[in-house]
Formats: sequence, C-alpha cells, structure tokens
Amino acid sequence: MASLQQKNTHLLWRAGFGPGAAQLATLDTLPVADLFSQQLTASLQPAISFFTPDPALQQLLATIGEGGMMQRRELSADQKKTLRIQSAQGLKQLNIAWVNQMVNSPAQVKEKMSLFWHGHFACRTVNLIYQQKLLDIVRNNALGNFGTLLKEVSKSASMLNFLNNNQNRKDHPNENFAREVMELFTLGRGNYTEMDVKEAARAFTGWGATFSGDFVFRERQHDGGIKNFMGRSGNFNGDDILDILLQQRQTARFITRKIYSNFVSNEDAPDRVTWLANRFYDNHYDIQSLLKDIYTSEWFYADKNIGTHIKSPVELWVGIRRMLPMQLDNDAVQLLLQRLLGQVLFYPPNVAGWPGGRNWIDSSTLMMRMRIPEMIFAGEQVKFKPKDDDDQMMGMQQPAENSSENTVKGRRGSQQISASINWQDYLHHFSAVPRESLLPAVSNLLLSGNSFDPSVPGKYSDAGSRENFIKTASIRLMSTPEYQLC
Repeated sequence: MASLQQKNTHLLWRAGFGPGAAQLATLDTLPVADLFSQQLTASLQPAISFFTPDPALQQLLATIGEGGMMQRRELSADQKKTLRIQSAQGLKQLNIAWVNQMVNSPAQVKEKMSLFWHGHFACRTVNLIYQQKLLDIVRNNALGNFGTLLKEVSKSASMLNFLNNNQNRKDHPNENFAREVMELFTLGRGNYTEMDVKEAARAFTGWGATFSGDFVFRERQHDGGIKNFMGRSGNFNGDDILDILLQQRQTARFITRKIYSNFVSNEDAPDRVTWLANRFYDNHYDIQSLLKDIYTSEWFYADKNIGTHIKSPVELWVGIRRMLPMQLDNDAVQLLLQRLLGQVLFYPPNVAGWPGGRNWIDSSTLMMRMRIPEMIFAGEQVKFKPKDDDDQMMGMQQPAENSSENTVKGRRGSQQISASINWQDYLHHFSAVPRESLLPAVSNLLLSGNSFDPSVPGKYSDAGSRENFIKTASIRLMSTPEYQLC
C-alpha cells in the first residue's frame, strides 16, 4: 500500500509537474485531500500573461492595421521578412517563458491542464501573435468550462488558419476544420457521418480571422441554407454546430476518456470512465469538477496507478527543475532538449497532437533522457544533433547575430547545459535521515514505483561526504529508466 509521501508525490506529478523542493517537508505529513485543495486554490487565480511580444513586432502589426492591410499578401517584402524573423524569435522566447512558468508557478494544476489542452487543441503556426492568443485562451479556460474553451479555441486565428477555415466559403466549402472539430476535439472518430462533416462545414462558412488575429464573421461568405446535422435540421451557423456537439454525451465520454488516460491510467476502465463522463456532462462540462472527482477518489491512489505514466519530455524537464531549482546560464538549451526528446511546445507533429505514452521512448530518446541529469550536474555539452527542420527549430537554424542566447558551441546543434543548482531545500529534506537510510530515502522520493533496487546507483555515488552522497545518488537515480515514470 502506498505511503502518504508516495500518494502526495503521485498527486503532484499527475496534477502538476512534480514536487518543488520547498514542498518536500510536507509530503509525509499533509493529507492528500488538503494538498489537492491547496494546489487547486492556487490554480484558480486569474491567469496572468507572462510574456510580452517584442515592441517592434507589435508596432508592425499596428501599422498594418492602420493601413488597412488585412492579408499577408498585401505586405511588402521587407515587412514579411521582419514579421517572419521577429515572430520566430518571439516564439522561442514564448516557449522558454512558458516552461519557466511551469517550473515556478504555484498554479501547477492550471499549467498542467494547459499543457494537456495545448496537445488536445494541437495547432502549428509560426505566427507568434496567433500562438500567444491561443495560449491565453487555453490558460484562461484550463480549469473552467469545456464548452467555453471549445468555442474560444474554435474562433482563434491559430486554429482557423491552421485548419483552413479562412478558405471555407459558400459554394466552395472546406471540410478540414469541421472534420477535426468532431474527430479530435469533441466526438472522436467513428461517431459522426460524412454528411455531418459536409453540413457542419457549410455552417462554418464565413468564419475567419483578421491578419492581427481577431475573429471575424464574413456574412457574404456564409452559406445561409438549411443544414442537416446530427439528426437535426435548421439554418445552423458555427455556434449552433458547437452547441449541438456539446449536447452529445459522446463528447463528454471522449474528453473524459482522454483525460483519464493521460492523468490516471492507460488501462481500460469503461465503468469508471462512464461514471466520470456522466458527471462531467451533468455538471455542464465543468473541468474543475471532473478533476476533483479524479484527484479526491481512493482509486486514483491505488498502487496499480502509481509509477505507470511515462513522463512527456516537458514533464520530465520541468520536474527535474522543480525538484532541483537551478539557474540556467543559457535558457535556449531548453529548446534543443525539446527537439531531441520529441516535444517542442507550439509545434505538435500534426493536428492530433503528441501521441504520448510509449511513443515518447525509443533507443535514442531514452538514452538522452537518462543523460540529462548528469549533463546538468557536470555542465556538459549536449552534443547530439537533432534532425534539421527549420519550422520545428523556430528559426534556430540561423541564430540572430550578436545574440548570446543563441550562441551555438562546438558542432551545430550542440549547446552546453550550464546551471547553478540550489541544493539547500533538497538537502535539508534529508537532514534527519540516518546515514545508512539515505539511499532508500532518496530512492523513495525520486522513484514512484517500489520494484527498483537502488544499490547499483548507490555504489557509483560519491561517499566522500554526506552532502556529496545525497547529490550524486540523486543524480544517479534521476538517470535511471525508472525515473522516466511517475
């Protein structure tokens, strides 16, 4: 049976990004219900924007708006180049800023759910303004109402452009947006017909966005005829289609099953998912209530659910930084690590998002994952060279001149992880632990499962002093396959 420390650690990893060093003192004393209440309360504060685009980029967009140029084709060559460069640089900065927010924010439940919705409503565009607006929508609604989140995302410039709805016009419907809204965002594949797709596409005609990222309904491009959708008939518009989708219990089942798989277990539990989905539907898609049903249940803390989730690259990296607070000399190295491990924020592989689970692990990514703690501790270079993809690199193929954060050391694609770790709170957590019990104590804290024998990492730890032993044993344990699980 899991101990209180294991249960609390399990909660903090699933509902957030793992324990922060300052939280360690309460892991074996605070009841899980109280810990979740604290975490949720901290996450219900209004989402504060943590990033401001470059003033030059904002001025360019303002100038475009004043001149009445609402389409990219109306920009001059110099404006297009400036927009592309500044947007790519800004997207890198937004990526880093969000990672830092995940590490440092007390609103862990909000940021963790924001990352989930970021993958659910997967959208790939190198337009910084569009991406920032979409992220603001996700973070502001991450724990709110799913219906509101769905509608705001569906009207975002990022999604409308990514799924081609700007090209969806009367008499020439584009079905891409309508199909993905049903297949990936609400009902799931197999729960709608091709006729539903065609009729929904007609209803979404006229939905678009201005160049500066604001939603616009172009009435002249809208098909005002009668549509037949999901067994209903009427002169439906886009909002009507989304309302009808939300009225389907299948939408609640699809979302609940995905959340259960991501935050509880990949094992099939149809009865439990059905119970959760019915409550989610009856609570009018209140996300916070669904999470309460999960995180306050006894079954969530069952041994079979602990230590079974493969951490995503972002979860792994953020969790390390929370447990071992550090000051990075080169923040941009985080972008390289994301590329090497296969999860670059704001650049999902496709509209279905990151597949997750075992897909995170192959021979190269596992070895890289296990090397990261050692590279941090030793200040080593990341010498692995990821596949060149300028879109995914967000402009990193050609570092800006005189930019210290983009300086590449050694071979192209390699950068040094130089960090100053603040060990104080972490070391203090073990101050009362007898020397002979240190290794089990460190292992129990860092590894979620109970089946690992830490004696091998212990043999290769520095026993020269108590402090060095704790540090090196911790790094060795973080470098094991077992640490990839939570």
